[in-house]
This record gives sequence, structure tokens and C-alpha cells, in this order.
Amino acid sequence: MRRIEIFDTTLRDGEQTAGVNLHLHEKLEIARALEQFGVDVIEAGFPASSPEELRAVQAIAEIVRGASVAALARSHPNDIDQAWEALKKAEQPRIHVFIATSPIHMEHKLRLSPEAVIERAVEGVRRAKRYVSDVEWSAEDATRSDWDFLVRIIAEVIKEGATVINLPDTVGYTQPKEYAAMFRYVLERVPGIEKVKLSAHCHDDLGLAVANSLSAVEAGVVQIEGTINGIGERAGNAALEEITMALKIRQDHYQAETGIKTEHTARVSKLVSKLTGIPVPPNKAVVGANAFAHESGIHQDGVLKNALTYEIISPEMVGLTSNRIVLGKHSGRHAFREKLRELGMAVASEEELDRLFQAFKALTGKKKEITDDDLLALFVDLSAPDQKYELVSLQCAFGFGLIPTTTVALRLPSGEVRTESATGEGSVESVYKAIERAVGVPVTLEDYRIQSTTGGPDALAEVYVKVAYQGLTSRGRGVDNDVVVASAKAYVDALNRIALRLPGVGGEVPVAGAADQGRPAGRSIDSGVVLG
Repeated sequence: MRRIEIFDTTLRDGEQTAGVNLHLHEKLEIARALEQFGVDVIEAGFPASSPEELRAVQAIAEIVRGASVAALARSHPNDIDQAWEALKKAEQPRIHVFIATSPIHMEHKLRLSPEAVIERAVEGVRRAKRYVSDVEWSAEDATRSDWDFLVRIIAEVIKEGATVINLPDTVGYTQPKEYAAMFRYVLERVPGIEKVKLSAHCHDDLGLAVANSLSAVEAGVVQIEGTINGIGERAGNAALEEITMALKIRQDHYQAETGIKTEHTARVSKLVSKLTGIPVPPNKAVVGANAFAHESGIHQDGVLKNALTYEIISPEMVGLTSNRIVLGKHSGRHAFREKLRELGMAVASEEELDRLFQAFKALTGKKKEITDDDLLALFVDLSAPDQKYELVSLQCAFGFGLIPTTTVALRLPSGEVRTESATGEGSVESVYKAIERAVGVPVTLEDYRIQSTTGGPDALAEVYVKVAYQGLTSRGRGVDNDVVVASAKAYVDALNRIALRLPGVGGEVPVAGAADQGRPAGRSIDSGVVLG
């Protein structure tokens, strides 16, 4: 039985999803959840892209002990030095160095000859090896590369000490048989290939990321890379929950196993969905709301007689249970702490526990039954530590036959509290217009989504928005018993996530964001590369 290692890049490739920008405390929470989930490697970020990113990778490297922590770097000295700076305190550090190898990338993006690319790759691995023993090397756009060129460059980086060779399908172009054939070609022809681990990293542009990843396992790959819920740039990455469950359910076919604790699957999926603001489609495999729902009479009859008739995965395998009501107004602090631990919610300090417990107690005064989903919603709604805009008060007047009117008081980054009023076609529109006036800069609402944590009239409302502001896009999240207040909180949260990246407001605009296996977007950090 082969052991397949799971390399999670939710915090790097996944965060490149349009409009997603996580606070540091949210990244730490996802890292803790991934560690509990049992992943082997957590790719924490791309340190050279911004000082904020470097600090985030440093923080993750300090807390994670049950998995290797990786940092991405292009094959340039500064990138690699920054990666090491971020990983110094990691218990199991890995520097992940990459360079493009396809003709189209070498000619139009890198503007380097094949020989120069080999030289750059060798220099990158050599420099990374000075810092860490575990060096992963990736051939960006491998599936559109010449296979003989791949054999040459892989052989050279292995000589320099690369321990993992990753051949990504960067643009989601390949087909399962082609991908497997490429790995077999490399395995048969590269000297010293037995000394390293082969890795697969697939994107989902043609809907084949999971299928391609599994075909790579059949071809001999021992590491699979992907993200929770399949999030990522463009159509996303391979969904790790689907891959790990396929390997578990069809172990007879793949003759392989992972170290993933599948009973944490649903919880990790929900956490990533809430923190990124990206919903999980109801019909999504393994973690979708309908994954264990049966409407057809024939299906219902079969499942009632024997669940195996239509369910190849039991809900318990992914951490779903029917017992959801656990705490109420009489629950004490100790029981509350134990429940958080049971749900895998790591509280960093007593102060944080106090804030969460008080929020829980306040909720019990408005809601009779507190569910796991309610607790998760409260947990991820803890205020960001670097909040810049703050909703001080909100008053909204609306009703049938009336023009909705809202007055908001908003504390600005300067400390000034500005009060503005506005009308709208609906109550939420009037709230957003009032906030926009208080901010004083045009804000465009690009997406709005609302859902309840549970059923019933006393359910918490969760609102997710996507806004464009000062040339940047961002997603925000708000939770409250009142839909209008939750909508306002989400809007302000989205503004705060952007404000932290704006000069003079609370942070710096990122120099570049890694894209598709690390290809940075925007202007170059390093004059040696022309970025697309």
C-alpha cells in the first residue's frame, strides 16, 4: 500500500481566487484546521510578494508542528532569501522553487532561452539548498512543455539536491491519459528520479483537475497538491476533499492511502468557505449540501433499507452527524471551551475566549438553540485585529409604501466618526449608499449573498459581499440576527480587507500576487522576469 502525501495550497494558490484576501488570524485558523485534517505539507504563501505575506508565512511557520510548512519562490535570489526568512522558525521547512518550462512561457514571459532556463533552475535549487534540506522544484506549465526538455532540466535540479519534483498542469490543459504518460516518461528516463518524490498539481479549467490528479497517482506520483473546496485562480485547483475520499473509498483500485483524517472534512470545508466567502455548490461532491440528500422515492426506499444502495460515503466519514444542538443559555464556560475543542476551533488566548464566550451568551438571549454552525459563524466573525473602518451605529427606516432611508455612523481610519444618510430602492441599498458616502470614495457592489446558519426565524444571518474600491476587489462577511445589520457588517469588512493593503491606510498594496503555480501577477518584483 503506497503512502500518498497531501500538499495543501489553500493559503497560497487558493487565496489567489479573485476577491479573496484573508486576514492573518484567518490564515492561522485555516493552517490549524489543515494540520488537524492531516495534510503533510501546508504551502503558507509567497513571501516575496509583499511584507504582509512574509509576516503571514512567518506566523504560520511558528505555530504548525504536525506538518511541513512550505513557502513559494521564483528562481531568483531575493525570492529564495525571503522564503527562508519566513520559514526560519518552522519545524519542517520546505522551499518551493519554480520556473516555467513551456516554449510559450520561456519565449513570451521569461524571454529566456531553454539553456538559460536550465541554468536559472539549477541556481535556484542550489541557493534554496543552502537554507533547507527539503527543496521542491516545479516546472510551471509542465503539461505544455517538451518532454525531453523536462527530462534534461529535472535531471539537473536533482543533481543540485531537489527532493520533490512537481509537474503541474498549470492551465488545466491536459487529459488524464496524457498526464499519466508524462509522468511515466519522466520516471523511465530521468537519472536519479528514484531519489525524489514526484508531485502533481492540477487546475480545473476543463473540469479534469481531480481526474488528472488521480491518474497521476496511478502513474506513480506520491504527492498530490490541491486546495480545500477546489478554490483557486480561474476555475480553481484540484479539490483535496474529493481526491482523498476517492483514494479512501477506492483503495482497492489505487492501492494507496493518505494520512488524512476524513472525519474533519466537512468542518474544514465549512471553515474555508466562510472565511473566503466562496460558497460550496449544493451538488459538490463530498461536501455539498446535497451530497447525502435523496429526493427520489426509489432512492429513499433503498437508502432506508440499506444506505449502501445509494451512498458510497457515509455522512460520518466526512464528519457529518445528526446531533447539532449542543449548547444553550445555561451552558458554562468550561462546556463552551470543550465544545470549541471538539469542533477543532483553536482559541489563541483567554481574551479571545472571553470575547467569544460573551458573544455566545449574547446569542443565547436571542436564539433558543445554538448549533455547531452558529458557533462556527461566531468564531470566524471575530473582529480583525487591524480594523480600520468601524460601524458605530445604524438606523434604518423601511416598510411597504415607504422609501427606505438609512443613517450610519462610521469611524474612519483617521479616527473621525462620520455620519451620513441615504435612500435606496431597498433597505440594503440605502445602507450601502450611506456607507459609501461616509467613506467618501466610490465603492461598487459586485456580488451579494445571504444565507442562514440554520433553519427557523431566529437563525443568524450570514451575508457575503464582493466590492470594488480604489482599484482593488475584496470579499467581506457579516453575521448578525438582523439581516440589515449583517449586510452592513459585511460591507465594512470588505472595505477593511482592502484598507489593510492601501498605503497610508493600514498596509501596502501587494507588489505582486502569485498566480498559477506561483506566477506572480502585476508588476515585477525582480527585473529578471517579465510578468504576465
